[in-house]
Formats: sequence, structure tokens, C-alpha cells
Amino acid sequence: MITKQKIIVIDYGSQYTQLIARRIREQKVFCKVYPFNKINKKILNDKTISGFILSGGPNSVKEKNSPKFDNKILDLNIPILGICYGLQLICKEFKGKIGQSRSREYGHSIIKVKKQSLLFDKIKHKNQVWMSHGDHIEIEPNGFVVTSLSNDKVISSIENKNKNIFGLQFHPEVHHSLEGKKILSNFLFKICNIKSKFKLEDFLKIKINNLRKELKDKKVICGLSGGVDSTVTSFLLYKAIKKNLFCIFVDHGLLRLNESLEVENIFKKKFGKNFIKVNASQIFLKNLIKIKDPEKKRKIIGKTFIEVFEKEAKKINGVQYLAQGTLYPDIIESIPFFGGPTAKIKSHHNVGGLPKRMKLKIVEPLKELFKDEVRNLGKQLKINSELLNRHPFPGPGLAIRIPGEVDKKKIDILQKVDNIYIKFLRDNLIYNKIWQAFPVLLPVKSVGVMGDERTYSYAVSLRAVTSVDGMTADFYMFNKTQLTEISKRIISQVKEVNRVLFDFTSKPPGTIEWE
Repeated sequence: MITKQKIIVIDYGSQYTQLIARRIREQKVFCKVYPFNKINKKILNDKTISGFILSGGPNSVKEKNSPKFDNKILDLNIPILGICYGLQLICKEFKGKIGQSRSREYGHSIIKVKKQSLLFDKIKHKNQVWMSHGDHIEIEPNGFVVTSLSNDKVISSIENKNKNIFGLQFHPEVHHSLEGKKILSNFLFKICNIKSKFKLEDFLKIKINNLRKELKDKKVICGLSGGVDSTVTSFLLYKAIKKNLFCIFVDHGLLRLNESLEVENIFKKKFGKNFIKVNASQIFLKNLIKIKDPEKKRKIIGKTFIEVFEKEAKKINGVQYLAQGTLYPDIIESIPFFGGPTAKIKSHHNVGGLPKRMKLKIVEPLKELFKDEVRNLGKQLKINSELLNRHPFPGPGLAIRIPGEVDKKKIDILQKVDNIYIKFLRDNLIYNKIWQAFPVLLPVKSVGVMGDERTYSYAVSLRAVTSVDGMTADFYMFNKTQLTEISKRIISQVKEVNRVLFDFTSKPPGTIEWE
């Protein structure tokens, strides 16, 4: 058991569901996300559950086939917090009346607290929240009181003290709800009485112990990229099973400049003869010829990786497990965690790509964790801070930073630009202030003038974002002097580029990577 107390988040299809989980975890409380249609007897019999949170969702509770509330939850007498759609489900369950708004209420709103409530303890009487709904409560449900109203007189929160059931029409998990973190904290600690916090030290001890029990003397192969996720995965497994871990590094030719050699030097020292490097760049580039679609590129790279990996794995006798550095956000963005209804954003190369013919069991030691938690876990495993603090790098590598067709010439250009850009960040002590920074080689050329000559060369777009876990992100704001210097260095040192752009897009609405 990771913790004696946990929160269950029930997913009704909201894109904000994973933010709820993130906000709970930020307060050192363990939680799990389940889709509304996967709540079963086993889950409900879990004695470690301290509270339920019902997420928002895109449906209307007035629709015939909309996701339903499982009222078996009520029999447990455990605190419940409904958010947006979750609030409306509670309203419907207790015979309140739901009305349809004339227009969808989306964005900033001001609410006024009308009644004393533990949920709003030590929170200003008037504060800003984030709304996103089409329906609203017209008449509060039986046994409930209204605790706050929006400026438009829309019911923005209700509660039933006797049953410990609370509902919010707004989204406390979203950054724009200024007191959202405090509201969730009140629910966790004052209503659910959480006392047993989620500690990474405990997670590490329990995980190592569980891996030893599960794997025993079995051989495990681990796909190593040199990034944070696979590095922490390999160090964690090594701690548990030592010589039975074999790390395979597949160089697909889509890495950053000199990265292949750096990875080899670091991990050969750690794992000795159990570190295996495979140079497969020609195979990957051949398979990517004339492929433009980003999803096809991801799938081809994933498939090729597995084929190369499989061939190498067969050389190690008796392997039964494949270890992957899958994280919680990887699963969320590829397919919803536990198969929920949240929309798929993009596929990840290390999620669901294992062919049945390999006949290997998958072990994913980090799949419950967010990136910042993985870095903290790495510190406890005494991994070099330079390795841990490297910016995230996608499994498909530079292929998804080259929109359109990928070839060796484009990779060489992007590697040089990337090296100049990252070196500038390090030289100016900006690198560690940024979550992720990289250039994108655009599939267009433009006219320029260098000296007295006309040029017709590539354009690159620079991306730099700040984030905690990659679930949401904001662009990093360089000053004019910095942008001028970066642009000057790139254009003067990379003759194939004559135009540098900067990407001013947050996540959402964009993703961090372009493809």
C-alpha cells in the first residue's frame, strides 16, 4: 500500500480531470482516477478511500445517454465533492432541478460566498473562479443549501452537511480559480480528514520491495533513452534486481547533437556489460521516407523501435519482462488512465505499443507519477542532478520537431540549431528556469538577405515553456536582447536557416510539442 488514505477521482470525460489529480497530488495526497463506468465492488470495498471527487464533463445530465452517477457510493458515507457536471449529477440524484443556460458560461467569473462552509473556510467572501458549463442549477436538491452565487446569480456551490456532500459549479483545479487550491485543501483535510500523506520516500521503499517480490530472479530488459523517465526507471530497477536488469539503448538517429555518445558514456559506467547500444539510425530513416503525418511518424517510430528492440532482446536468454519509463501524463494523453472517457490527444511511443509476439510482461514502475515526482525520486536514488534536470525529450525524437517529411539533412540542421539554442540557455543560466525548450524546423523556406546576396532558406520556430508536470504550460518570456542574440547566433552559425520565429502558445490550447 502506497498510503493508508486516498481520494478517488471519478472521470466523466472532462479535459480538466487530470488537473484535479495533479492538484490533489501537489498537496501530498494520493489519488486514483477511474472512469465513471469502471466503478466496481472491488473499488468500493477499498477501506483506504477517504473521499470521492466527481469530475466535470462535456455532456448534459438532461441527455438520455449521458454518464450516470453510481449511487452505491452514497452507501459508504464517505465525503463527496462534485465539480461542474459532478455537481449537476448530485443535483439530479437528490431531486433538484437543472436548467439550460441561454449561453455557455466559460471563463472568469466572480462568486460571492453566502453561507458559512468548511469548503470555503478562510476564503475571501468574494473571489475569482473559472466557469465552463452550459447547464446550471435552477432549484437546489433536497437537503442541500446554496453556499455561493456568481455575479449572474447562478448557483455556484451547494452542500449537504449531514451527508458530507458538496458541489461546485466552477473548476477549483484550474489555475484561474484563485482560491481553488485552498478549496481543494479544505475538502481534503477538513472534510475528508486526510492525515496519512503520500510521501515519495515511502513510495520508493514500497516500490523496490514490490519489484523484488514481483520480479524475483527474472530477467528484465529496459528501453533506455538517457532521458529522465527511462533513467529513473533503470536506476530504480537496478536497486531492486541488480544484475538481472539489461538496458538496451536504441540510437534511432533522431537524438540531439552528440547525445548518443553522452548516453553511452554515462550508462556504460553504471551498468557495465548489461548496457547494450544498438545503432539503428539507417533503419528508422528508411522507414520514415515520404511520411508526413505526425501520428504515422509516431507509430512507425514506435513499431520500428519495438522491432529493433525485440531483435536485440532475443540475444538475452530467459528475459520475461520489459520495463518502460511510462509516466501518468503519458497514459493520460494517449489513452485515458484506466480507459476513461477523456479524449485522446496523441499517442505515445511507449504506451500500448508492445506486440503480442514478444510474449513479455510489462513493468512500469513510474506509471502513477508525474514528472516532478519522478525527478524527486531520482534525487533519492542519488542520480546526477544534471541528468535529472534535463528538459523532457520525446521518444520519437527530432522527427516530431520536423513537421512534414524527415531526412538526414533536416536532422543535421535541427541538431545544430538545437545545440546553439540550448547552449545559449545554459550560458545565460536560463536553462533550469525553463521546463522545456527546443527549436522546430518548419517545412517552409523564405527569402532573406545575407551580405549582398539573396538567400532562400529554412525558418525555425523556437519553443520555451514553463510547467510543473507538462499537463499545462505557459510560454517563457525572453526579453528582446535575449531573443535578438539567440536569433543572431542561429542565423550566423547555421547557413541553411535565415529566419527565426518564437512560439507564443500556452498549453492548452496548444500542446508543448508541435506534433
